[in-house]
Amino acid sequence: MTDSKYFTTTKKGEIFELKAELNSDKKEKKKEAVKKVIASMTVGKDVSALFPDVVNCMQTDNLELKKLVYLYLMNYAKSQPDMAIMAVNTFVKDCEDPNPLIRALAVRTMGCIRVDKITEYLCEPLRKCLKDEDPYVRKTAAVCVAKLHDINAQLVEDQGFLDTLKDLISDSNPMVVANAVAALSEIAESHPSSNLLDLNPQSINKLLTALNECTEWGQIFILDCLANYTPKDDREAQSICERVTPRLSHANSAVVLSAVKVLMKFMEMLSKDLDYYGTLLKKLAPPLVTLLSAEPELQYVALRNINLIVQKRPEILKHEMKVFFVKYNDPIYVKLEKLDIMIRLASQANIAQVLAELKEYATEVDVDFVRKAVRAIGRCAIKVEQSAERCVSTLLDLIQTKVNYVVQEAIVVIKDIFRKYPNKYESVIATLCENLDSLDEPEARAAMIWIVGEYAERIDNADELLESFLEGFHDESTQVQLQLLTAIVKLFLKKPTETQELVQQVLSLATQDSDNPDLRDRGYIYWRLLSTDPVAAKEVVLAEKPLISEETDLIEPTLLDELICYIGTLASVYHKPPSAFVEGGRGVVHKSLPPRTASSESTESPETAPAGAPSGEQPDVIPTQGDLLGDLLNLDLGPPVGGPPLTTSSVQMGAVDLLGGGLDSLMGDEPEGIGGPNFVAPPAATVPPNLGTSMGSGLSDLFDLTSGVGTLSGSYVAPKAVWLPAMKAKGLEISGTFTRQVGSISMDLQLTNKALQVMTDFAIQFNRNSFGLAPAAPLQVHAPLSPNQTVEISLPLNTVGSVMKMEPLNNLQVAVKNNIDVFYFSTLYPLHILFVEDGKMDRQMFLATWKDIPNENEAQFQIRDCSLNAEAVSSRLQSSNIFTVAKRNVEGQDMLYQSLKLTNGIWVLAELRIQPGNPSFTLSLKCRAPEVSQHVYQAYETILKN
Repeated sequence: MTDSKYFTTTKKGEIFELKAELNSDKKEKKKEAVKKVIASMTVGKDVSALFPDVVNCMQTDNLELKKLVYLYLMNYAKSQPDMAIMAVNTFVKDCEDPNPLIRALAVRTMGCIRVDKITEYLCEPLRKCLKDEDPYVRKTAAVCVAKLHDINAQLVEDQGFLDTLKDLISDSNPMVVANAVAALSEIAESHPSSNLLDLNPQSINKLLTALNECTEWGQIFILDCLANYTPKDDREAQSICERVTPRLSHANSAVVLSAVKVLMKFMEMLSKDLDYYGTLLKKLAPPLVTLLSAEPELQYVALRNINLIVQKRPEILKHEMKVFFVKYNDPIYVKLEKLDIMIRLASQANIAQVLAELKEYATEVDVDFVRKAVRAIGRCAIKVEQSAERCVSTLLDLIQTKVNYVVQEAIVVIKDIFRKYPNKYESVIATLCENLDSLDEPEARAAMIWIVGEYAERIDNADELLESFLEGFHDESTQVQLQLLTAIVKLFLKKPTETQELVQQVLSLATQDSDNPDLRDRGYIYWRLLSTDPVAAKEVVLAEKPLISEETDLIEPTLLDELICYIGTLASVYHKPPSAFVEGGRGVVHKSLPPRTASSESTESPETAPAGAPSGEQPDVIPTQGDLLGDLLNLDLGPPVGGPPLTTSSVQMGAVDLLGGGLDSLMGDEPEGIGGPNFVAPPAATVPPNLGTSMGSGLSDLFDLTSGVGTLSGSYVAPKAVWLPAMKAKGLEISGTFTRQVGSISMDLQLTNKALQVMTDFAIQFNRNSFGLAPAAPLQVHAPLSPNQTVEISLPLNTVGSVMKMEPLNNLQVAVKNNIDVFYFSTLYPLHILFVEDGKMDRQMFLATWKDIPNENEAQFQIRDCSLNAEAVSSRLQSSNIFTVAKRNVEGQDMLYQSLKLTNGIWVLAELRIQPGNPSFTLSLKCRAPEVSQHVYQAYETILKN
């Protein structure tokens, strides 16, 4: 007897049984068999062996059976492409079936079979279905074009399907219109350069007509498409807003948010004096409030969007404070978000009820929530001055509870209150000192040390308190160590005789016994300052600090404008632009709000001006406290806080004010006094050689007179703008612009005296900036400036100054001094003044560099409404030092390949695509420092449009 019996069996197996059933004559049996096949496929069994048998079942009139077979086909076509071709004939036949449901089913399945071999066979049936008499088939075919484009874009373009899709926008059926818009938007997103959705007032009108009648998802597609349109004037914007407003009352929250996005965008173009503007503001509040009655997850998304809306236009929800009060059963993520919005909406009118709420929240059980509530009380004090006293007493009550984490948060926010209202609430310091031993978190310890150092002269035992912290110096976090070093130096400058040993001890701990470079650097700077020039040390360390501003966490205005264009998408939940989290974007197009029309420029009242919004034409980039020179040596904790424009009380820029009277004492003989002659200098070996020279000698060549000279080039010069209005500078008005001529950069200033007294002794100084711009000579006003007199001055600049990355990159902070005071202002310089004359790269180098720079560093932009041809563009850009390396013509498009070089040696490579007769150009930029690209694009726009 052999063992072969183990290898033979009468059971044919499951696949064999299914095969037999699929080939059965009975329809019911066939249908059951296909259902079994689909079931096996769903649970992950491989039933691809049955492909030919299942495909044979397609020849049926039974709609249910056909759907099942198509489902199987979609799943296995990719692994069996040769077999899938067998099904092509059936598709072609089904696309001409009298039943529209079968025609639509066939075209839908065709789009889902991602097999290259089959696609060309499907073009004919798809063309017929796009022109089918049944709208259901047309709307399905429209989506199929987008799917086909994803598989083979060239085929779709060659077959003319895109033009057919554009025609469908004028279809009589709203659902067909919506799907055509969705398909075109999808295709346009993957090809930002193609101008597929070429919207004009006529097509917008058709979309708005379809909007009222299509399904909710159709409405979303149309609204998102409308949001990408820029109306030609405020009347058109108003007309679109009127027709979109009814969508605000839709039951689907996605439709509501898409409508809000369109309205927020077009409101930019409406004048604030219009009655309609006020009406629109009132209409926007109820739908946003309604979103907050949905389930928690939807509430969270709504709140993240409302957070953006409130930053842009706080007036929309200023009367709706109560809906943001926290409910006991809200999840923590909703609570924290509501708290954030409450503070943004806090004003003098509602502060009482807000504080009452926050005090309640501070007694909750959820630790994170309580911490944020305590912090919120402090933020209210800083934001609404009238409530500061009430807030401080509320914080003191909370400190009395002795709950550890409440006490620590309270101390952190009281530090900020001291910075906002100096010499007002210092009476509470004694209470704070009682809680010194309970502080164990770095931020709270650092805040307490700052308070002790800042007010050392009012605290009798300040030296003992700081000494107690010094005992465990090396176990502290860096934040605490830095703060302790600064506090002890402040204490020494205020009480030199009693604290000599203490300051020697901390300087030696910070420099000789520490591995942290920040701590060592700060220690050496203090040591050198104290040993060479105690007067300067006092001016630097005890300089008057700028007041902190009310909103520390506002989104930067240009980013906020971009995020408003993405309301209702993931970007509005993350509060980041899509380019920050979408991988593999084929050139992200940055969206921005439409420019205000001339009629809509109106002055905003302080109550309604959105916090952080730029005012007027010239963006007023307020120097943040982190950027001011003063904080080089007195770093505060936490994120940089945006400071208000500096008032006359804070004329010092923190560091020894190179413009003020402090200069004389610096240049003169070294006085003995604090520290005196006994002060021990730091060990010679460890001091960097450049710190060895006296501080005075470093100042003598403050104005470096060298500046680069190159070939004659006349780059575009913007008209002068008012940088410092007279009302902010005691009657001195400064207007200006920047120019680049013959390789030299200059700042062309116009000074006007609108005061009643004569102005003299002018001087100018720049803060550190991204490209090291600095005056190359003193500011020379040869005669006193009499009242109502104007003088024009050209100040030469160079790029050898100190460098610090600014936000935005081209921000320049300037201090101007005269016999009356020191005044500060900020301006944005156009980047093209930094394009150097030797910026032409040779072709081989260009090609190699373009390939070498990674693709993720490429950014793509649209330059619209430019009617120049390629020659004119090339010569105009060359006059501003943007050089054309090569030019070629591809399929009727002119392609210019260009290079430019910045003063700091950064190269930027560009490809400019110009279609004759089309006023929109496509600009692709590649650069090793991608943050420069946005500003280079703005330079292109400025040069080509002026």
